[in-house]
Amino acid sequence: MNAIDRILLSVEKPARYVGGEYNQPDCTKPHKVSFCLAFPDLYEVGMSNLGIKILYDILNRDPDVVCERCFTPWVDMGKALSEQGIPLFSLETRRPLKDFDLLGFSIQYELALTNVLYMLDLAGIPFFPAERSEDDPILFAGGPCTANPEPFAPFFDLICIGDGEEVNLAVAKIVAKHKGNRRKILEECQKIDGIYAPSLTETENGICITPVKKAVVKNLDAAPFPTAPLVPNIEVTHDRPVVELYRGCYAACRFCQACFFYRPVRVRSQERILTYAKELIASTGADELGISSLSSGDYPDICGLLRHLHPLAEREKVKLQLPSLRLDSYSEELTGDSRRGSLTFAPEAGTQRLRDVINKNITEEDVDHTMRLAFGQGYRAVKLYFMIGLPTERDEDLLGIAALAAKIRKIYIEVTGKRDLTITVSTSMFVPKPLTPFQWAEQIGVEEMKRRVSIVRAALRSVKGVNYNWHEETASMLEGVFARGDRSLADVVVRAYRSGCRFDGWNEHFRYDLWMQAFADCGIDPFRYTAAQAEDKVFAWDFIDFGVKKSFLLSEWRRALCGEKGESCKFGCKGCGANRYAACKVQNDVSDR
Repeated sequence: MNAIDRILLSVEKPARYVGGEYNQPDCTKPHKVSFCLAFPDLYEVGMSNLGIKILYDILNRDPDVVCERCFTPWVDMGKALSEQGIPLFSLETRRPLKDFDLLGFSIQYELALTNVLYMLDLAGIPFFPAERSEDDPILFAGGPCTANPEPFAPFFDLICIGDGEEVNLAVAKIVAKHKGNRRKILEECQKIDGIYAPSLTETENGICITPVKKAVVKNLDAAPFPTAPLVPNIEVTHDRPVVELYRGCYAACRFCQACFFYRPVRVRSQERILTYAKELIASTGADELGISSLSSGDYPDICGLLRHLHPLAEREKVKLQLPSLRLDSYSEELTGDSRRGSLTFAPEAGTQRLRDVINKNITEEDVDHTMRLAFGQGYRAVKLYFMIGLPTERDEDLLGIAALAAKIRKIYIEVTGKRDLTITVSTSMFVPKPLTPFQWAEQIGVEEMKRRVSIVRAALRSVKGVNYNWHEETASMLEGVFARGDRSLADVVVRAYRSGCRFDGWNEHFRYDLWMQAFADCGIDPFRYTAAQAEDKVFAWDFIDFGVKKSFLLSEWRRALCGEKGESCKFGCKGCGANRYAACKVQNDVSDR
Protein backbone atom coordinates (compact mmCIF):
# COMPACT_ATOMS: atom_id res chain seq x y z
CA MET A 1 0.00 0.00 0.00
CA ASN A 2 1.43 3.38 -0.99
CA ALA A 3 1.53 6.48 1.20
CA ILE A 4 -1.54 8.10 -0.34
CA ASP A 5 -3.66 4.98 0.19
CA ARG A 6 -2.55 4.82 3.82
CA ILE A 7 -3.60 8.45 4.30
CA LEU A 8 -7.00 7.78 2.74
CA LEU A 9 -7.68 5.10 5.34
CA SER A 10 -7.24 7.65 8.12
CA VAL A 11 -9.23 10.70 6.91
CA GLU A 12 -12.86 11.69 6.95
CA LYS A 13 -14.66 10.85 3.68
CA PRO A 14 -11.78 9.42 1.62
CA ALA A 15 -14.14 9.29 -1.39
CA ARG A 16 -13.49 13.01 -1.74
CA TYR A 17 -10.00 12.25 -3.04
CA VAL A 18 -10.14 9.03 -5.05
CA GLY A 19 -11.82 10.02 -8.34
CA GLY A 20 -12.97 7.19 -10.58
CA GLU A 21 -16.57 8.45 -10.76
CA TYR A 22 -19.01 7.00 -13.26
CA ASN A 23 -18.70 8.77 -16.65
CA GLN A 24 -15.07 9.75 -15.99
CA PRO A 25 -13.24 10.27 -19.32
CA ASP A 26 -9.91 8.73 -20.26
CA CYS A 27 -7.31 11.00 -18.69
CA THR A 28 -4.42 8.78 -19.78
CA LYS A 29 -4.90 9.52 -23.49
CA PRO A 30 -2.02 11.13 -25.44
CA HIS A 31 -2.28 14.91 -25.21
CA LYS A 32 -0.47 18.16 -25.89
CA VAL A 33 -1.62 20.09 -22.83
CA SER A 34 -2.70 19.14 -19.31
CA PHE A 35 -5.28 21.24 -17.48
CA CYS A 36 -6.41 20.87 -13.89
CA LEU A 37 -9.62 22.54 -12.71
CA ALA A 38 -9.11 23.48 -9.08
CA PHE A 39 -12.08 24.35 -6.91
CA PRO A 40 -11.20 26.12 -3.63
CA ASP A 41 -13.76 24.30 -1.50
CA LEU A 42 -14.74 20.75 -0.62
CA TYR A 43 -15.56 18.03 -3.16
CA GLU A 44 -19.23 18.17 -2.13
CA VAL A 45 -19.44 21.85 -3.04
CA GLY A 46 -17.34 21.77 -6.20
CA MET A 47 -19.07 18.73 -7.67
CA SER A 48 -22.35 20.66 -7.44
CA ASN A 49 -21.03 23.48 -9.63
CA LEU A 50 -22.41 23.51 -13.18
CA GLY A 51 -19.61 25.68 -14.53
CA ILE A 52 -16.99 23.12 -13.54
CA LYS A 53 -18.99 20.37 -15.24
CA ILE A 54 -19.28 22.38 -18.46
CA LEU A 55 -15.56 23.22 -18.67
CA TYR A 56 -14.48 19.69 -17.71
CA ASP A 57 -16.60 18.27 -20.53
CA ILE A 58 -15.43 20.78 -23.15
CA LEU A 59 -11.75 20.35 -22.37
CA ASN A 60 -11.81 16.56 -22.25
CA ARG A 61 -13.67 16.34 -25.57
CA ASP A 62 -10.71 17.96 -27.29
CA PRO A 63 -8.18 15.40 -28.57
CA ASP A 64 -5.22 17.54 -27.55
CA VAL A 65 -6.29 18.23 -23.95
CA VAL A 66 -6.57 16.23 -20.77
CA CYS A 67 -8.48 17.92 -17.96
CA GLU A 68 -8.46 16.68 -14.38
CA ARG A 69 -9.87 18.03 -11.09
CA CYS A 70 -8.76 18.95 -7.61
CA PHE A 71 -10.81 20.21 -4.67
CA THR A 72 -9.62 21.71 -1.41
CA PRO A 73 -8.68 18.92 0.99
CA TRP A 74 -10.37 19.11 4.36
CA VAL A 75 -8.09 19.98 7.27
CA ASP A 76 -7.34 16.34 8.14
CA MET A 77 -6.26 15.49 4.60
CA GLY A 78 -4.28 18.71 4.22
CA LYS A 79 -2.43 18.04 7.45
CA ALA A 80 -1.63 14.46 6.42
CA LEU A 81 -0.33 15.51 3.01
CA SER A 82 1.85 18.17 4.59
CA GLU A 83 3.26 15.83 7.25
CA GLN A 84 4.01 13.11 4.69
CA GLY A 85 5.53 15.57 2.20
CA ILE A 86 3.06 14.55 -0.51
CA PRO A 87 2.18 17.37 -2.91
CA LEU A 88 -1.51 18.02 -3.61
CA PHE A 89 -2.64 15.91 -6.55
CA SER A 90 -5.47 15.53 -9.05
CA LEU A 91 -8.31 13.05 -8.58
CA GLU A 92 -8.10 11.32 -11.95
CA THR A 93 -4.42 10.26 -12.12
CA ARG A 94 -2.94 11.57 -8.86
CA ARG A 95 -0.70 13.86 -10.87
CA PRO A 96 0.82 16.60 -8.64
CA LEU A 97 -0.75 19.97 -9.41
CA LYS A 98 2.72 21.39 -9.97
CA ASP A 99 3.12 19.12 -13.01
CA PHE A 100 0.15 20.44 -14.97
CA ASP A 101 0.53 22.94 -17.80
CA LEU A 102 -2.54 24.91 -16.69
CA LEU A 103 -4.08 25.18 -13.23
CA GLY A 104 -7.47 26.88 -13.31
CA PHE A 105 -9.27 28.09 -10.19
CA SER A 106 -13.01 28.77 -10.14
CA ILE A 107 -13.55 31.58 -7.62
CA GLN A 108 -17.20 31.60 -6.66
CA TYR A 109 -17.02 33.47 -3.35
CA GLU A 110 -14.87 36.26 -1.93
CA LEU A 111 -13.98 34.22 1.15
CA ALA A 112 -12.43 31.41 -0.91
CA LEU A 113 -9.14 33.26 -1.44
CA THR A 114 -7.21 31.74 1.45
CA ASN A 115 -8.22 28.31 0.15
CA VAL A 116 -6.56 29.19 -3.16
CA LEU A 117 -3.32 29.83 -1.28
CA TYR A 118 -3.85 26.71 0.84
CA MET A 119 -4.04 24.59 -2.32
CA LEU A 120 -1.02 26.29 -3.89
CA ASP A 121 0.95 25.81 -0.69
CA LEU A 122 0.10 22.11 -0.51
CA ALA A 123 1.06 21.81 -4.18
CA GLY A 124 4.43 23.54 -3.71
CA ILE A 125 3.55 26.34 -6.15
CA PRO A 126 4.69 29.91 -5.29
CA PHE A 127 1.88 32.40 -4.71
CA PHE A 128 3.11 35.16 -7.03
CA PRO A 129 4.00 34.88 -10.75
CA ALA A 130 7.40 36.52 -10.31
CA GLU A 131 8.39 33.69 -7.97
CA ARG A 132 7.32 30.92 -10.37
CA SER A 133 9.52 29.30 -13.00
CA GLU A 134 8.81 28.10 -16.54
CA ASP A 135 8.23 24.64 -15.04
CA ASP A 136 5.32 25.84 -12.91
CA PRO A 137 1.77 25.78 -14.28
CA ILE A 138 0.11 28.81 -15.82
CA LEU A 139 -2.32 29.93 -13.09
CA PHE A 140 -5.74 30.76 -14.50
CA ALA A 141 -8.80 32.12 -12.63
CA GLY A 142 -12.46 32.44 -13.52
CA GLY A 143 -15.89 32.51 -11.91
CA PRO A 144 -18.32 35.19 -10.73
CA CYS A 145 -15.77 36.91 -8.48
CA THR A 146 -14.05 38.12 -11.63
CA ALA A 147 -16.63 40.92 -11.62
CA ASN A 148 -13.82 42.45 -9.54
CA PRO A 149 -10.68 40.36 -9.95
CA GLU A 150 -8.27 42.86 -8.40
CA PRO A 151 -7.96 41.47 -4.84
CA PHE A 152 -6.67 38.17 -6.26
CA ALA A 153 -5.19 39.37 -9.58
CA PRO A 154 -1.58 39.45 -8.22
CA PHE A 155 -1.67 35.66 -7.76
CA PHE A 156 -2.66 34.77 -11.32
CA ASP A 157 -1.11 34.76 -14.77
CA LEU A 158 -4.46 34.87 -16.55
CA ILE A 159 -8.05 35.62 -15.53
CA CYS A 160 -11.15 34.79 -17.58
CA ILE A 161 -13.88 37.39 -17.21
CA GLY A 162 -17.32 36.30 -18.41
CA ASP A 163 -18.39 33.04 -20.04
CA GLY A 164 -15.67 30.40 -20.08
CA GLU A 165 -16.85 27.90 -22.70
CA GLU A 166 -14.85 29.31 -25.60
CA VAL A 167 -12.07 31.01 -23.65
CA ASN A 168 -10.72 28.04 -21.70
CA LEU A 169 -10.18 25.87 -24.74
CA ALA A 170 -8.62 28.76 -26.67
CA VAL A 171 -6.14 29.32 -23.82
CA ALA A 172 -5.32 25.60 -23.69
CA LYS A 173 -4.52 25.66 -27.44
CA ILE A 174 -2.17 28.61 -27.00
CA VAL A 175 -0.41 26.90 -24.07
CA ALA A 176 0.06 23.78 -26.20
CA LYS A 177 1.58 25.84 -29.02
CA HIS A 178 3.94 27.95 -26.89
CA LYS A 179 4.66 25.63 -23.97
CA GLY A 180 7.80 26.71 -22.13
CA ASN A 181 7.50 30.38 -23.10
CA ARG A 182 5.36 31.93 -20.38
CA ARG A 183 5.64 35.48 -21.67
CA LYS A 184 4.55 34.48 -25.17
CA ILE A 185 1.61 32.53 -23.77
CA LEU A 186 0.37 35.55 -21.82
CA GLU A 187 0.79 37.89 -24.78
CA GLU A 188 -1.17 35.60 -27.11
CA CYS A 189 -3.88 34.89 -24.56
CA GLN A 190 -4.36 38.59 -23.89
CA LYS A 191 -5.67 38.93 -27.46
CA ILE A 192 -8.72 36.77 -26.57
CA ASP A 193 -11.91 38.55 -25.52
CA GLY A 194 -12.43 37.90 -21.82
CA ILE A 195 -8.76 37.35 -20.95
CA TYR A 196 -7.05 39.61 -18.43
CA ALA A 197 -3.31 39.18 -17.92
CA PRO A 198 -2.55 41.29 -14.82
CA SER A 199 1.23 41.39 -15.31
CA LEU A 200 0.87 42.86 -18.82
CA THR A 201 -1.52 45.68 -17.93
CA GLU A 202 -0.86 49.34 -17.17
CA THR A 203 -1.92 50.86 -13.86
CA GLU A 204 -2.43 54.36 -12.48
CA ASN A 205 -2.48 54.80 -8.71
CA GLY A 206 -2.78 51.03 -8.33
CA ILE A 207 -5.82 50.87 -10.65
CA CYS A 208 -5.67 48.91 -13.92
CA ILE A 209 -6.32 51.08 -16.99
CA THR A 210 -5.81 48.51 -19.76
CA PRO A 211 -9.26 47.73 -21.21
CA VAL A 212 -10.58 44.16 -21.01
CA LYS A 213 -13.76 43.02 -22.75
CA LYS A 214 -16.00 40.38 -21.16
CA ALA A 215 -16.33 37.01 -22.91
CA VAL A 216 -19.86 36.20 -24.06
CA VAL A 217 -21.29 33.00 -25.52
CA LYS A 218 -23.69 34.48 -28.05
CA ASN A 219 -25.68 31.36 -28.95
CA LEU A 220 -26.50 29.19 -25.93
CA ASP A 221 -28.08 26.50 -28.10
CA ALA A 222 -24.80 26.07 -29.97
CA ALA A 223 -22.67 26.05 -26.82
CA PRO A 224 -21.44 22.67 -25.57
CA PHE A 225 -23.28 21.21 -22.58
CA PRO A 226 -22.36 18.08 -20.56
CA THR A 227 -25.04 15.43 -21.00
CA ALA A 228 -22.97 12.65 -19.40
CA PRO A 229 -21.52 14.40 -16.33
CA LEU A 230 -19.56 12.69 -13.60
CA VAL A 231 -21.72 10.95 -11.01
CA PRO A 232 -20.26 11.89 -7.59
CA ASN A 233 -18.84 9.22 -5.31
CA ILE A 234 -20.71 10.60 -2.31
CA GLU A 235 -23.73 12.78 -1.72
CA VAL A 236 -22.95 16.36 -2.71
CA THR A 237 -24.60 19.69 -1.93
CA HIS A 238 -26.84 19.69 -5.01
CA ASP A 239 -26.98 15.99 -5.78
CA ARG A 240 -28.68 16.01 -9.18
CA PRO A 241 -27.85 16.70 -12.84
CA VAL A 242 -29.20 20.03 -14.09
CA VAL A 243 -30.20 21.64 -17.37
CA GLU A 244 -29.49 25.35 -17.79
CA LEU A 245 -32.57 27.07 -19.23
CA TYR A 246 -31.09 30.44 -20.00
CA ARG A 247 -28.25 32.72 -18.97
CA GLY A 248 -28.76 36.21 -17.63
CA CYS A 249 -31.78 37.63 -15.84
CA TYR A 250 -34.69 39.89 -16.68
CA ALA A 251 -35.53 41.03 -13.17
CA ALA A 252 -32.95 43.83 -12.66
CA CYS A 253 -32.90 43.61 -8.86
CA ARG A 254 -30.50 46.39 -7.93
CA PHE A 255 -28.50 44.36 -5.39
CA CYS A 256 -27.92 41.36 -7.69
CA GLN A 257 -24.51 41.06 -9.32
CA ALA A 258 -25.41 37.92 -11.29
CA CYS A 259 -28.24 39.76 -13.05
CA PHE A 260 -25.82 42.23 -14.62
CA PHE A 261 -22.70 40.04 -14.86
CA TYR A 262 -24.45 37.42 -17.00
CA ARG A 263 -26.28 39.81 -19.32
CA PRO A 264 -27.36 39.76 -22.11
CA VAL A 265 -30.16 37.24 -21.64
CA ARG A 266 -29.60 34.22 -23.89
CA VAL A 267 -32.23 31.50 -24.02
CA ARG A 268 -31.83 27.80 -24.71
CA SER A 269 -34.57 26.35 -26.92
CA GLN A 270 -37.21 23.99 -25.54
CA GLU A 271 -36.12 21.30 -28.00
CA ARG A 272 -32.52 21.45 -26.80
CA ILE A 273 -33.56 21.44 -23.13
CA LEU A 274 -35.75 18.37 -23.61
CA THR A 275 -32.96 16.56 -25.46
CA TYR A 276 -30.49 17.35 -22.68
CA ALA A 277 -32.96 16.26 -20.01
CA LYS A 278 -33.46 12.86 -21.66
CA GLU A 279 -29.71 12.35 -22.10
CA LEU A 280 -28.90 13.36 -18.52
CA ILE A 281 -31.45 10.93 -17.09
CA ALA A 282 -30.12 8.11 -19.29
CA SER A 283 -26.42 8.78 -18.62
CA THR A 284 -26.52 9.29 -14.84
CA GLY A 285 -29.28 7.06 -13.51
CA ALA A 286 -30.32 10.01 -11.32
CA ASP A 287 -33.67 9.94 -9.57
CA GLU A 288 -33.88 13.73 -9.62
CA LEU A 289 -33.36 16.31 -12.37
CA GLY A 290 -32.92 20.02 -11.81
CA ILE A 291 -33.53 22.98 -14.09
CA SER A 292 -31.24 25.92 -13.58
CA SER A 293 -31.34 29.67 -14.19
CA LEU A 294 -31.39 32.86 -12.17
CA SER A 295 -35.20 33.01 -12.35
CA SER A 296 -36.72 29.93 -13.96
CA GLY A 297 -40.26 31.33 -13.86
CA ASP A 298 -39.14 33.94 -16.41
CA TYR A 299 -38.14 31.41 -19.06
CA PRO A 300 -40.21 32.16 -22.20
CA ASP A 301 -43.24 29.86 -22.14
CA ILE A 302 -42.01 28.10 -19.01
CA CYS A 303 -45.36 26.38 -18.62
CA GLY A 304 -45.14 25.02 -22.15
CA LEU A 305 -41.71 23.61 -21.35
CA LEU A 306 -42.93 22.02 -18.13
CA ARG A 307 -45.87 20.44 -19.93
CA HIS A 308 -43.20 18.36 -21.68
CA LEU A 309 -40.81 17.92 -18.74
CA HIS A 310 -43.36 16.72 -16.18
CA PRO A 311 -44.53 13.71 -18.27
CA LEU A 312 -40.88 12.88 -19.04
CA ALA A 313 -40.03 12.94 -15.35
CA GLU A 314 -43.06 10.82 -14.49
CA ARG A 315 -42.29 8.29 -17.22
CA GLU A 316 -38.65 7.95 -16.13
CA LYS A 317 -39.61 7.95 -12.44
CA VAL A 318 -37.49 11.04 -11.88
CA LYS A 319 -38.35 13.92 -9.58
CA LEU A 320 -38.24 17.30 -11.31
CA GLN A 321 -36.54 19.81 -9.03
CA LEU A 322 -37.43 23.46 -9.56
CA PRO A 323 -35.24 26.19 -8.04
CA SER A 324 -36.65 28.90 -5.82
CA LEU A 325 -39.31 30.95 -7.60
CA ARG A 326 -40.22 34.61 -7.56
CA LEU A 327 -43.51 35.23 -5.80
CA ASP A 328 -44.95 36.81 -8.93
CA SER A 329 -44.01 33.87 -11.19
CA TYR A 330 -45.54 30.99 -9.23
CA SER A 331 -48.41 29.07 -10.80
CA GLU A 332 -49.97 25.64 -10.47
CA GLU A 333 -48.56 24.66 -13.85
CA LEU A 334 -45.02 25.36 -12.63
CA THR A 335 -45.21 22.63 -10.01
CA GLY A 336 -47.50 20.23 -11.84
CA ASP A 337 -48.39 17.24 -9.73
CA SER A 338 -45.38 17.55 -7.41
CA ARG A 339 -45.95 17.75 -3.68
CA ARG A 340 -42.67 18.87 -2.30
CA GLY A 341 -42.21 19.43 1.38
CA SER A 342 -41.69 23.15 1.12
CA LEU A 343 -41.68 26.12 -1.24
CA THR A 344 -38.85 28.64 -1.33
CA PHE A 345 -39.29 32.34 -2.08
CA ALA A 346 -37.05 35.38 -1.67
CA PRO A 347 -39.03 38.56 -0.92
CA GLU A 348 -35.65 40.11 0.14
CA ALA A 349 -37.32 42.98 2.04
CA GLY A 350 -40.15 43.15 4.53
CA THR A 351 -42.01 46.18 3.17
CA GLN A 352 -43.23 47.32 -0.21
CA ARG A 353 -41.29 50.58 0.15
CA LEU A 354 -37.98 48.77 0.47
CA ARG A 355 -38.84 46.26 -2.24
CA ASP A 356 -39.36 49.23 -4.56
CA VAL A 357 -35.94 50.60 -3.58
CA ILE A 358 -34.22 47.35 -4.49
CA ASN A 359 -36.46 46.85 -7.56
CA LYS A 360 -37.83 43.56 -6.31
CA ASN A 361 -41.03 43.68 -8.29
CA ILE A 362 -43.36 41.70 -6.05
CA THR A 363 -46.36 43.11 -4.23
CA GLU A 364 -48.53 42.23 -1.26
CA GLU A 365 -51.10 41.00 -3.78
CA ASP A 366 -48.48 38.62 -5.21
CA VAL A 367 -47.86 37.25 -1.73
CA ASP A 368 -51.55 36.73 -1.09
CA HIS A 369 -52.24 35.10 -4.48
CA THR A 370 -49.19 32.82 -4.42
CA MET A 371 -49.60 31.61 -0.87
CA ARG A 372 -53.29 30.81 -1.31
CA LEU A 373 -52.49 28.86 -4.45
CA ALA A 374 -49.57 26.97 -2.85
CA PHE A 375 -51.44 26.09 0.33
CA GLY A 376 -54.39 24.96 -1.74
CA GLN A 377 -52.02 22.58 -3.54
CA GLY A 378 -51.02 21.00 -0.26
CA TYR A 379 -47.79 22.73 0.72
CA ARG A 380 -47.18 22.81 4.47
CA ALA A 381 -43.84 24.61 4.74
CA VAL A 382 -42.39 27.82 3.35
CA LYS A 383 -38.82 29.10 3.28
CA LEU A 384 -38.36 32.86 2.99
CA TYR A 385 -35.11 34.70 2.28
CA PHE A 386 -34.45 38.34 3.17
CA MET A 387 -31.51 40.73 3.32
CA ILE A 388 -30.60 43.01 6.20
CA GLY A 389 -28.79 46.32 5.73
CA LEU A 390 -30.21 47.29 2.34
CA PRO A 391 -29.86 50.94 1.29
CA THR A 392 -32.43 53.23 2.99
CA GLU A 393 -33.52 50.38 5.32
CA ARG A 394 -35.37 51.45 8.49
CA ASP A 395 -36.39 49.54 11.57
CA GLU A 396 -39.97 49.33 10.29
CA ASP A 397 -38.67 47.44 7.26
CA LEU A 398 -37.13 44.88 9.62
CA LEU A 399 -40.40 44.58 11.53
CA GLY A 400 -42.05 44.04 8.16
CA ILE A 401 -40.24 40.69 7.87
CA ALA A 402 -42.15 39.40 10.88
CA ALA A 403 -45.36 41.00 9.63
CA LEU A 404 -44.98 39.19 6.30
CA ALA A 405 -44.41 35.88 8.07
CA ALA A 406 -47.51 36.50 10.19
CA LYS A 407 -49.53 37.32 7.08
CA ILE A 408 -48.47 34.06 5.44
CA ARG A 409 -49.42 32.09 8.53
CA LYS A 410 -52.83 33.78 8.58
CA ILE A 411 -53.41 32.90 4.92
CA TYR A 412 -52.48 29.29 5.64
CA ILE A 413 -55.05 29.06 8.43
CA GLU A 414 -57.74 30.63 6.22
CA VAL A 415 -57.03 28.23 3.33
CA THR A 416 -56.52 24.98 5.26
CA GLY A 417 -58.16 25.53 8.63
CA LYS A 418 -54.98 24.11 10.16
CA ARG A 419 -52.15 25.61 12.20
CA ASP A 420 -49.31 23.22 11.38
CA LEU A 421 -47.46 25.51 8.93
CA THR A 422 -43.67 25.70 9.29
CA ILE A 423 -42.03 28.93 8.16
CA THR A 424 -38.25 29.22 7.94
CA VAL A 425 -36.98 32.78 7.71
CA SER A 426 -33.35 33.27 6.69
CA THR A 427 -31.56 36.60 6.51
CA SER A 428 -28.24 37.44 4.96
CA MET A 429 -26.36 40.71 5.23
CA PHE A 430 -26.45 43.06 2.27
CA VAL A 431 -23.05 43.30 0.58
CA PRO A 432 -22.57 46.07 -2.03
CA LYS A 433 -21.35 44.20 -5.11
CA PRO A 434 -19.43 45.47 -8.15
CA LEU A 435 -21.40 45.85 -11.37
CA THR A 436 -24.68 46.63 -9.60
CA PRO A 437 -26.58 49.87 -8.99
CA PHE A 438 -25.69 49.40 -5.31
CA GLN A 439 -21.92 49.39 -5.88
CA TRP A 440 -21.90 52.93 -4.44
CA ALA A 441 -23.82 51.99 -1.28
CA GLU A 442 -22.59 51.76 2.30
CA GLN A 443 -22.35 48.40 4.00
CA ILE A 444 -23.49 48.78 7.59
CA GLY A 445 -21.01 47.93 10.35
CA VAL A 446 -20.87 44.70 12.32
CA GLU A 447 -22.47 46.11 15.47
CA GLU A 448 -25.32 47.63 13.46
CA MET A 449 -25.78 44.30 11.71
CA LYS A 450 -26.14 42.62 15.09
CA ARG A 451 -28.64 45.25 16.26
CA ARG A 452 -30.82 44.74 13.21
CA VAL A 453 -30.70 40.95 13.54
CA SER A 454 -31.88 41.32 17.14
CA ILE A 455 -34.88 43.37 15.96
CA VAL A 456 -35.88 40.68 13.47
CA ARG A 457 -35.30 37.88 15.95
CA ALA A 458 -37.41 39.56 18.63
CA ALA A 459 -40.23 40.34 16.19
CA LEU A 460 -40.36 36.79 14.86
CA ARG A 461 -40.83 35.36 18.35
CA SER A 462 -44.41 36.60 18.21
CA VAL A 463 -45.16 34.52 15.10
CA LYS A 464 -45.86 30.86 15.81
CA GLY A 465 -44.16 28.16 13.79
CA VAL A 466 -41.22 30.27 12.62
CA ASN A 467 -37.59 29.16 12.58
CA TYR A 468 -35.03 31.92 12.11
CA ASN A 469 -31.51 31.63 10.63
CA TRP A 470 -29.11 34.46 9.91
CA HIS A 471 -25.69 34.81 8.30
CA GLU A 472 -22.67 35.56 10.47
CA GLU A 473 -22.05 39.31 10.57
CA THR A 474 -18.24 39.44 10.56
CA ALA A 475 -17.96 37.12 7.56
CA SER A 476 -20.38 39.39 5.67
CA MET A 477 -18.25 42.39 6.52
CA LEU A 478 -15.14 40.68 5.11
CA GLU A 479 -17.07 39.70 2.00
CA GLY A 480 -17.89 43.38 1.53
CA VAL A 481 -14.23 44.36 1.82
CA PHE A 482 -13.11 41.96 -0.90
CA ALA A 483 -16.12 42.62 -3.13
CA ARG A 484 -14.96 46.22 -3.66
CA GLY A 485 -11.27 45.74 -2.91
CA ASP A 486 -8.15 46.42 -4.96
CA ARG A 487 -4.77 44.79 -5.57
CA SER A 488 -3.37 45.86 -2.21
CA LEU A 489 -5.59 43.24 -0.54
CA ALA A 490 -3.53 40.37 -1.99
CA ASP A 491 -0.90 40.97 0.69
CA VAL A 492 -3.62 40.81 3.34
CA VAL A 493 -4.78 37.45 2.00
CA VAL A 494 -1.23 36.08 2.25
CA ARG A 495 -0.84 37.46 5.77
CA ALA A 496 -4.17 35.98 6.89
CA TYR A 497 -3.34 32.61 5.35
CA ARG A 498 0.06 32.54 7.03
CA SER A 499 -1.73 33.29 10.32
CA GLY A 500 -3.93 30.22 9.90
CA CYS A 501 -6.97 31.42 7.93
CA ARG A 502 -8.58 28.95 5.53
CA PHE A 503 -12.10 27.66 4.92
CA ASP A 504 -13.30 31.17 5.75
CA GLY A 505 -16.74 30.37 4.36
CA TRP A 506 -17.18 27.75 7.08
CA ASN A 507 -18.30 29.22 10.43
CA GLU A 508 -16.26 26.78 12.50
CA HIS A 509 -13.04 27.88 10.78
CA PHE A 510 -13.63 31.60 10.23
CA ARG A 511 -11.25 33.74 12.33
CA TYR A 512 -12.28 37.39 12.26
CA ASP A 513 -9.56 38.30 14.76
CA LEU A 514 -6.82 36.94 12.51
CA TRP A 515 -8.20 38.84 9.52
CA MET A 516 -8.33 42.11 11.46
CA GLN A 517 -4.74 41.55 12.56
CA ALA A 518 -3.71 40.89 8.96
CA PHE A 519 -5.23 44.21 7.87
CA ALA A 520 -3.43 45.99 10.70
CA ASP A 521 -0.11 44.30 9.88
CA CYS A 522 -0.44 45.44 6.25
CA GLY A 523 -1.44 48.98 7.23
CA ILE A 524 -4.79 48.78 5.45
CA ASP A 525 -8.08 50.11 6.77
CA PRO A 526 -10.70 47.55 5.64
CA PHE A 527 -13.60 49.87 6.36
CA ARG A 528 -12.74 52.23 3.53
CA TYR A 529 -14.03 49.53 1.21
CA THR A 530 -17.34 49.15 3.04
CA ALA A 531 -18.03 52.88 3.34
CA ALA A 532 -20.37 54.69 0.95
CA GLN A 533 -18.54 55.46 -2.31
CA ALA A 534 -18.63 58.78 -4.17
CA GLU A 535 -20.55 58.79 -7.46
CA ASP A 536 -17.40 59.86 -9.33
CA LYS A 537 -15.34 57.07 -7.77
CA VAL A 538 -13.03 55.21 -10.16
CA PHE A 539 -13.56 51.61 -9.12
CA ALA A 540 -10.90 48.91 -9.34
CA TRP A 541 -13.02 47.02 -11.91
CA ASP A 542 -13.87 49.97 -14.18
CA PHE A 543 -11.29 48.81 -16.75
CA ILE A 544 -13.58 45.88 -17.65
CA ASP A 545 -16.24 46.34 -20.33
CA PHE A 546 -19.09 44.15 -19.07
CA GLY A 547 -21.53 45.46 -21.66
CA VAL A 548 -23.65 47.09 -18.93
CA LYS A 549 -22.84 50.79 -18.85
CA LYS A 550 -21.70 52.44 -15.63
CA SER A 551 -23.98 55.38 -16.44
CA PHE A 552 -26.97 53.00 -16.49
CA LEU A 553 -26.01 51.58 -13.08
CA LEU A 554 -25.62 55.11 -11.69
CA SER A 555 -29.04 56.16 -12.94
CA GLU A 556 -30.55 53.07 -11.28
CA TRP A 557 -28.73 53.94 -8.03
CA ARG A 558 -30.24 57.42 -8.07
CA ARG A 559 -33.71 56.02 -8.80
CA ALA A 560 -33.32 53.62 -5.89
CA LEU A 561 -32.59 56.46 -3.49
CA CYS A 562 -35.82 58.08 -4.67
CA GLY A 563 -37.75 54.84 -4.17
CA GLU A 564 -38.52 54.48 -7.88
CA LYS A 565 -38.98 50.94 -9.13
CA GLY A 566 -38.39 49.88 -12.73
CA GLU A 567 -40.08 47.40 -15.04
CA SER A 568 -38.49 44.06 -15.85
CA CYS A 569 -36.49 44.16 -19.06
CA LYS A 570 -38.31 41.07 -20.35
CA PHE A 571 -41.00 43.49 -21.56
CA GLY A 572 -38.58 45.62 -23.52
CA CYS A 573 -34.98 46.84 -23.55
CA LYS A 574 -34.12 49.39 -20.86
CA GLY A 575 -30.85 50.45 -22.50
CA CYS A 576 -28.29 48.97 -20.10
CA GLY A 577 -25.93 48.36 -23.02
CA ALA A 578 -25.52 44.59 -22.75
CA ASN A 579 -27.15 43.93 -26.11
CA ARG A 580 -23.98 45.26 -27.73
CA TYR A 581 -22.52 41.83 -27.00
CA ALA A 582 -25.41 39.67 -28.18
CA ALA A 583 -29.09 40.03 -28.93
CA CYS A 584 -30.89 40.19 -25.59
CA LYS A 585 -33.99 37.98 -25.62
CA VAL A 586 -37.14 39.83 -24.55
CA GLN A 587 -40.51 38.28 -23.88
CA ASN A 588 -42.93 40.93 -25.03
CA ASP A 589 -43.77 38.74 -28.02
CA VAL A 590 -44.26 35.59 -25.96
CA SER A 591 -47.19 34.45 -23.83
CA ASP A 592 -45.69 32.94 -20.70
CA ARG A 593 -48.73 31.67 -18.96
